[in-house]
Amino acid sequence: MTRFRKFSLAVAILAGLTGGLGNGQDIQAETLTIGAAPSLRPVFSEILPMFEREYGATVRAVYGPSPTLRRQIELGAEIDVFLPAAVGEIEKLQQKGLTLNGGLRIYAQTSLVLVMSSTSHATPVSFHDALPNRAIRIALGDPTTSSLGGITARALTKLNPRYKDHSRLLQAQHGEEIVSLLHRGVADVGIVYRVDAINSGQVRIIDETPAGTQTPVQFGEAIVWTCRNTSLTVAKEFMDFIMSPRIQKLLLKYGFDSAPSNGLHAEGTNMALNR
Repeated sequence: MTRFRKFSLAVAILAGLTGGLGNGQDIQAETLTIGAAPSLRPVFSEILPMFEREYGATVRAVYGPSPTLRRQIELGAEIDVFLPAAVGEIEKLQQKGLTLNGGLRIYAQTSLVLVMSSTSHATPVSFHDALPNRAIRIALGDPTTSSLGGITARALTKLNPRYKDHSRLLQAQHGEEIVSLLHRGVADVGIVYRVDAINSGQVRIIDETPAGTQTPVQFGEAIVWTCRNTSLTVAKEFMDFIMSPRIQKLLLKYGFDSAPSNGLHAEGTNMALNR
């Protein structure tokens, strides 16, 4: 009987150790927190599960206006990889020494377009027609809170330096909000990223940014100073994953334009990721 008790106790201890090891593996599973622009939400619904399956990592995406995410990172938010809708947000972090591994890489591009609700029966207009027409309600990004707003402001200033005099400008936090304003009939036309227009399903493109006023819209990625040591390896793997040929093809499928072949800033700033 004593031998049986000892045998049972040994089995119980072994089972406990096995269970403990299993729990330990779960606890130590690599995790990654990504701060991402809302424009990435559609394509990330496909990319992130792929990465999790192939690398055994758990990925959490935090979506928000790029300037807001950048300020949160500056204050120490638990974000490992930053993917804003404008490389300028990464450059601001880099200037403060808040990026790791050399800074950013460009992984996708897009442009600005003029859109209207897909259910609207109004006659489409162009950029040149919309800006001087004070009867048209124009939804656009707020330059003080969104990268979209800042890029839009620079493009419109080239097109019409007095565009701010338009009495019916409606400012929004990001492209999703602009699409919502159009869908609800609050605005007549809006200016968004081309990739957002393609993926929304609620708007249609009625004009492209005129030649000579185009402002490059480049999406970059960087590991930031708040990246946890336990997540650094998987963060680097994710950076390379985004730049891989098959993911680049997937980005094209979701409406992004091809990134520069060398992953450098369009203006030639040498900000490629050091390997």
